[in-house]
Formats: sequence, structure tokens, C-alpha cells
Amino acid sequence: MLKILIPTLMLIPTTWLSGAKWLWPTTLAQSFCVALVSLTWLANPSETPWTPVSSYLAADPLSSPLIALSCWLLPLMILASQNHTSPEPLTRQRLYITLLISLQLFLIVAFGATELILFYVGFEATLIPTLLIITRWGNQPDRIQAGTYFLFYTLAGSMPLLVALLTMTNSTGTLSLFTIQFSEPMELLTGGHKMWWAACMLAFLVKMPLYGIHLWLPKAHVEAPIAGSMVLAAVLLKLGGYGMIRMLPILSPLTPQLSYPFIILALWGIIMAGSICLRQTDLKSLIAYSSVSHMGLVAAAILIQTPWGLTGAIILMIAHGLTSSALFCLANINYERTHTRTMTLAQGLQLVLPLMSAWWFVGSLANLGLPPLPNLVGELMIIASLFDWAPWTIMLTGLGTLITAGYSLYMFLTTQRGATSGHVVDLEPSHTREHLLVALHVLPLLMLVAKPELIWGLAT
Repeated sequence: MLKILIPTLMLIPTTWLSGAKWLWPTTLAQSFCVALVSLTWLANPSETPWTPVSSYLAADPLSSPLIALSCWLLPLMILASQNHTSPEPLTRQRLYITLLISLQLFLIVAFGATELILFYVGFEATLIPTLLIITRWGNQPDRIQAGTYFLFYTLAGSMPLLVALLTMTNSTGTLSLFTIQFSEPMELLTGGHKMWWAACMLAFLVKMPLYGIHLWLPKAHVEAPIAGSMVLAAVLLKLGGYGMIRMLPILSPLTPQLSYPFIILALWGIIMAGSICLRQTDLKSLIAYSSVSHMGLVAAAILIQTPWGLTGAIILMIAHGLTSSALFCLANINYERTHTRTMTLAQGLQLVLPLMSAWWFVGSLANLGLPPLPNLVGELMIIASLFDWAPWTIMLTGLGTLITAGYSLYMFLTTQRGATSGHVVDLEPSHTREHLLVALHVLPLLMLVAKPELIWGLAT
């Protein structure tokens, strides 16, 4: 863990001491080295599931894919942000990169924490840099409102979780993930205990987000700069799923009876969010709502608490992180040229940017779950486990899969096919930097097809 944390921490002086000419290349090179080193965790050579660094930080097969994803994303965010921050003063560019680095540090602390209170601190600390990135570097006037939504939804969900964790400390005497499994199971019988279960889950369901408490997500995505959208879609939504997987075994006596309304809401959200995608005109908003739909599957899989469902949830979280981040990068590449996110105003781009159209095609197919990509593997495992839990769920999950295919193809056809608008003909060609950026999202997806056991979590 320290071989990742210390170089990440040293990125901050690198950012502030590098010359103007070398700022972006040096931070990119160092962060990419950190990302490559983080991949060694996926092997997990230890005899026990945990690879401890100290009594407070450790990695196990559940957290190491998510830590590796967080580290992999930092060089990609730097690569994606280089163009649109170049007109800014040098100090603001340094501050922007520092916020991205601090976000990675907080994410490593959150995913690697073995104490639930430390996890809570990392979980909440990610709010500050994300809020600053959205409100300071967003494009539209509505960014302040988007930041307010993001702040208050997250804080309103998280405060009950803090109270619940403090109550748990009193009853069990420990919040360490190493020892809490060996403590006496809690007597959860009264109505107050049911409120306590809901308090533990609410913060994570808001973060995922569950349909019904998802309104902050499209706002935040649409107003955020490209790095904000990438980290929100790829990693911050996964904090909710990770927290649920960690907390639910501790709350196990109450989960089977209390999870029903949330499972129904998650499954209904797959249909509703997918249907909203079919009517979107804003490209980033469409990709944001598709995240709500996919996270509904993940939430339902985690709540039914079966090994097959949990494995599918982890695989889908990693695959969705790479896919949606790639789609946001592609949307940003279009936006930097056409200066509009409205799909009907920027259609027919295949004639202008033919090679970029190939990346759009791969990204759209990954989003709808093309075999043999991990997206399909995760979705099939979740759908099979939900069908085994209750056969009627196949109606909702099957319809959701059809709608996902519909809006993914609609997104591809609207942006790439059709008559090219008159005002988007004179566009600059795509750059090597942009092709490298999308390739570094797609290649890990393709490689995971060959070795999926790296990301199927605790099933090993």
C-alpha cells in the first residue's frame, strides 16, 4: 500500500515544482507509473485474503480491483484535461492536478481502510475535491446548483451512517473489518434497529445512486468538466457498492426482510432510467442516466446477498467504470470540436472523424453488453442470481437489457450517422492523445476477457 500512497503523495510537490513546459508530461508519467505498480495487487499472492500494510490499511480481492481502477484513472484524467485547461493560468492548472491527486489519495484510503470509521472519513473526503472540480471548472452557469445538489444529497445520506457507526462501536466494541466478523452478532429486533439498518444503507444507496435519490447525478455529470465526469462515473459511484458489500454481512439478520423495497426500487430504476435515456437530447445526460440504470442492477445484486450476485456486481462495477469513463471522454472529444452536447446538432460525425467513430462503436457495444466483454459477464451473473432469487425479476431485468441496447445504439447512430450539420464540417482532426486516451479505457476491458478472475472479488 505504501508503494502506492507515497508516490501518489509525492505527485503533489512534483505538480507544484515542475516547470510550465514539463507540468503535464511529468505528472502524467509519474501517475502512470503509480497506476502500473498498482496492478500488482490484482495477483494477491498472500495465503490469506488480506494483504495488510498496517492495522488500518489493507487490500483484499474485493478492494484491490477498485484501488487499481482508481490509480488507473488518474493518468487518464490528466490526459483528458490537458486541452481544456491549457488557456488557464499556470497556478490554476497546478491546483486542478492537485485536486485530482488528492481525490486518488482519498479513494485509496476509502477502499483500503480496514476500520469502518476510516472508510467513512475517506468516503466523505472525496466530496471536497469533487465539489471544487465541479463548481470551479464546470462549463455552464448551473454548475453551482449542480455542486449544491451533489453536496446536500451526499451529506444528507451520510450523516445517519456516522451515527449508525458510532452506535455499532458501542454494541460490538470494534469497527475493524478484521475482528468484527468474530464479535458477537447483534440482536436486531426492534423498530429502532430497522431504522438503524436503513441509516447504514442510505449513504451508499445515495452514492450509487438508487433510482429515486439519483437527481444529483445527471446534474453533476452535465456540469462537471471531463475529469469530474470520469471520476464520478468510474470510481465514486462504486464507493456506494463497495460500502454495501462491506456493511451488509454485519447487518445480516435484518437484510432479507428490509431489502425488498430497495430491490424493487432498483429494478424499477433500470426500466425508468433506461426509458429516460431514450428521450435525452444531451449526450452527457444520456450517459449519466445510463449509469443510474446499470447501478440499479448492481444494487439489486448486492442486496440479495448471494455469492453469484456479489461476483456479478463487482465485475459489472469495474467494467462499467471503464466503459462509462470512455464514453464521457468521447463525448468530451466531440464537445471540444462542436461546442455543443445536443446530439441532433452534432450528428453525422463519422464522415468528419472516421477513426473516432470506430471508438464510439466499441464504446456503445461495451455499454450494451457485447459478448465476451466483462459487462455482459457481470450482467448475466446478476440476472441469473436475481432469477434464482425470484423468477419474476426476469421481466424487469430482461426489459432493462433491451432498453439498454436501444439507447446505446440510439446514441451511436445519432452522433455518428445521418447528414452532417453545416456548422460542424470544418473541424480539426482527432489527435493521438485522444486515441491513446480511449485506447487505455478499452484495452483493459479486452484484456479482462482473458483473465476475469482478477476482478471477480471474494469468489476466489
